[in-house]
Amino acid sequence: MMGRTVGAGQLYLAASKDANGKRLDGGKPYALHVPKDAPAAQFWAFTVYDNETRCLVDTGTSPERTSRDDIVKNADGFVDLTFGPTAPAGKPPQNWIKTLPNKGWFAYFRIYGPTQPYFDRTW
Repeated sequence: MMGRTVGAGQLYLAASKDANGKRLDGGKPYALHVPKDAPAAQFWAFTVYDNETRCLVDTGTSPERTSRDDIVKNADGFVDLTFGPTAPAGKPPQNWIKTLPNKGWFAYFRIYGPTQPYFDRTW
């Protein structure tokens, strides 16, 4: 799954802590600024998992957003994804992933068909 062939396979980038090194908490809001032109020949996906079960977070809503979805891009082409128990005011609801209070979570940012900018670290 984690090959090094440009334009083929997929890569998984994991996140379990915030910018301050604290574990992600389902009761708190977070944001991820996905740069434009993600290095994916096919698409990218961001998926949230439950720390205890290691399964998708079960909120009754989709725990995933992808570049194939009807997400809102900023004028500069970047995508702001948001996470938390409630949708943040003034942000596109289709860019939000619901989390559960009192539950830890982790995520994978998957790149399908990684392109050269990923490998040479220019992205």
